Order: sequence, then structure tokens, then C-alpha cells
Amino acid sequence: MNTELEEYALKYKLLLEKALSIIKINIENESFLRDMAKDYEQMAKNYLKDGNIFIEKKDHKRALAAFSYAYGWIDSGVRIGLFYGIDRNLFTLYK
Repeated sequence: MNTELEEYALKYKLLLEKALSIIKINIENESFLRDMAKDYEQMAKNYLKDGNIFIEKKDHKRALAAFSYAYGWIDSGVRIGLFYGIDRNLFTLYK
């Protein structure tokens, strides 16, 4: 099971890194929503960093949780329009 868990954690890490490289903040003017988008993005990056620390410690369960949680921040940001993300394979798009 540890090997399988490690594989899932690494898979989600790569997926998260790809998603972070694709998204763009969708709010042009300086506003509360732009600040919120920056916060969502920063939360995802923080959880990616945490997940990497867990990977180093061979704690794949917590790494997977951190990567999944980070992905939730990004995906929800795309879904509500804070980020522009066009890949239907990576994000839950509104339309």
C-alpha cells in the first residue's frame, strides 16, 4: 500500500504543478476579488510546499492530503471565475 500511496501522491503533485502553471488570475482590476484570487493561489502554493516537505519525510498520506487540498483551492477558484483555466481535464469549469 505504501508504494501505491507514494505513486498517488507523486501523481497529484505533478497534476497540481501543471494546474498552477496554467491558471491565470481572471480579475483585472484591483479589487476584493483580485485579492481573493491571490489568496487562493497562495494557499495552493503553500499546500504544495507542505506536500513536498511530507514527501521528503516519506509521509505520503499527508503529502497526498496536502496536494489534494491545494488542488481544491485552485479548482474552486477556476469554477467561480477567480482564475482562467481552460483545460476541462484539469478543472471543473462552470460552462
